[in-house]
Amino acid sequence: MAETRNHTTLTMVDSACSVCGKRDRSRLVARGEDFEYRTSPDTFQMYLCERCDAYFLHPRPERSELGRIYPPNYHAYEFSEDEYGIAYEFRRRLEKRRLLDWCHDVPSGGSIVDIGAGDGFHLRILRDFGDPTWRLEAVEPDERAAEAISDPRIQVHRGFLDEVGLPPDSYDFAMMIMVIEHVDDPAGILRSVHRILRPGGRVGIVTDNIRSVDARLGRRRHWGGYHFPRHFNLFSPRSLRSLAAEAGLEVVELKSMMSPVNWTYTVHNYLADRSAPEWLVRSFTLKSALALGGFTLVDALCTFAGRGALMRAVLRKPD
Repeated sequence: MAETRNHTTLTMVDSACSVCGKRDRSRLVARGEDFEYRTSPDTFQMYLCERCDAYFLHPRPERSELGRIYPPNYHAYEFSEDEYGIAYEFRRRLEKRRLLDWCHDVPSGGSIVDIGAGDGFHLRILRDFGDPTWRLEAVEPDERAAEAISDPRIQVHRGFLDEVGLPPDSYDFAMMIMVIEHVDDPAGILRSVHRILRPGGRVGIVTDNIRSVDARLGRRRHWGGYHFPRHFNLFSPRSLRSLAAEAGLEVVELKSMMSPVNWTYTVHNYLADRSAPEWLVRSFTLKSALALGGFTLVDALCTFAGRGALMRAVLRKPD
């Protein structure tokens, strides 16, 4: 992973648990740095709300710093076959199966929106393999990522969900894939999703699992799921259910799922923190087919036991 190496500290703001909005029953669980991109020299702190079983970054970067903590080489903005090779093709196959399963009952002519679409990776899968009559839309606040979508079949809304003015009761399915952990108000964004879904419409969420095996192993500093400082909030199955209820959404499905990425970056972060040789650190990134393949097998066993690296949820707006 290429580093940015910025030596100026970030402007930070106070935060609290995204479920209950408080800090009174929280404790520090981890301190770490931006081991992946080195966008600042800051040390970041992750807290656990013992009331809600949710993590929150405190303090966290203010919104004006987003352009800095998501540098131009951020992986979600340039995830291409040319750049990532076999890892791209492997992920595309896995995502194709999941996305088509999620969207199997979206009717012809139905509307699908990807919130936090990045470079449009998931929407292009639906474009290529889904119903050609589906209306595909993207919401993406980063100008660079939104520009990268550049597809006539995908309508792009540039900005945050609460800014772009999507019509209420209009979408059959929404996707938030590795997004909810990045936002400063997860409950608020789920309420906005509730507003835009048709009655009976659903939202699919994928996010890190703070009760996974890899989270336990790297919990004090190096867990890849911390993704310091870009992950503001992290959840367990219990806290994600509470967040859904707060937004008025019903939980249709909630289970853990396999992912080798957090395992790979846990090792990467440990090595980077120990100033290991650069060639060795680079052996544990999204471009490392050997590491990703090995940890896929490891996390498959953890997922079988119900403690996979990620959570997969489908939430439904009541009729």
